[in-house]
Amino acid sequence: MDRLDNTVRPYAWGSTTAIPQLLGTEPTGEPQAEMWMGAHPGAPSRTGRGTLAAVIDEDPERELGHACVAKFGPRLPFLLKLLAAGAPLSLQVHPDLAQAKEGYADEERRGIPVDAPHRNYKDANHKPELICALTEFDGLCGFRDPVQAADLLDGLGVDSLKPYVDLLHAHPEEAALREVLTAILTADPDEMSRTVTETAAACTHLGGVYQPYADIAHHYPGDPGVIAAMLLNHVRLQPGEALYLGAGIPHAYLNGLGVEIMANSDNVLRCGLTPKHVDVPELLRIVRFEAADPGVLRPEASPDGEEVYETPIDEFRLSRYVLPEGTAPHDLTSATPQILLCTAGTVRAGDHELTPGQSVFVPAGEKAEVGGVGTVFRATVIV
Repeated sequence: MDRLDNTVRPYAWGSTTAIPQLLGTEPTGEPQAEMWMGAHPGAPSRTGRGTLAAVIDEDPERELGHACVAKFGPRLPFLLKLLAAGAPLSLQVHPDLAQAKEGYADEERRGIPVDAPHRNYKDANHKPELICALTEFDGLCGFRDPVQAADLLDGLGVDSLKPYVDLLHAHPEEAALREVLTAILTADPDEMSRTVTETAAACTHLGGVYQPYADIAHHYPGDPGVIAAMLLNHVRLQPGEALYLGAGIPHAYLNGLGVEIMANSDNVLRCGLTPKHVDVPELLRIVRFEAADPGVLRPEASPDGEEVYETPIDEFRLSRYVLPEGTAPHDLTSATPQILLCTAGTVRAGDHELTPGQSVFVPAGEKAEVGGVGTVFRATVIV
């Protein structure tokens, strides 16, 4: 079992206080957006044996287990993060596995450098993800019903939004959502900037259900993603609640601290709320134009005290243990690799004492006993 030393990424949208407050450290004044736990080559966790990526590369079957390597290859299939949003992240979608393989192969054939700003596919993997709130957490997830989206836009009384309202009423669900998102993203930039300015002013004046969009516009003035965001469900998670983001589902995180887990991929197609490249034709190919309830997840408790966040994929499995005083230690020994993350109290993982924000990597098959008083998240895979 290896204690992990993890990198904090200073993305501009990050909170300046949330991660330091969890870790019990002084804020630096700089944004601290994500703390990565895993073997992603962009920022692999460090152990006493070297980086976790190097440790796994040296002997994948010993660290990951035979079944994990046979199913996912010789690399850790997931990346675990603490995510602290102080401002909205980009509005985005992720491809499914077939789309990722096709898109990656196409860009490789065309010779687009993997670090080019207009590159969409950094690898050939999909990127399903799960966010579990540690604090109250705001996000956008999936399309609203077109009639509900039309009512929201119409309620602002902004004349330049009327064409979108009409389109939402004029077509069946899939066509309506596709037509409106296409129109928003291909609109004349100057006209769209004026529309966003008027929309932001109306949202600020009305408040209530419109306040999240006023806040978004404050961070991204003139961005068409402000209007696109109003097509999506606004969700406010309470601590312990989660969202699963599958392929093709447009989403954005707005504010709050959470534990995020995802398949080990960098494939993101952006819809707005970003200065980065937006590939509209490819985005429209990937987005699933269907209205759906965002599907807030609550953990399902098992008799042994493990609370599992059920998802439909195998690259990761996230659960937590809430350990009250007097609880007997839990045996978490598994044939799959694990990362254990403390988020509250003081917990013992093997010989390691963990306080909030501290984590360990447990190789497949290694004995893992957890006790103490606090909360620990368990990240592993399904084989």
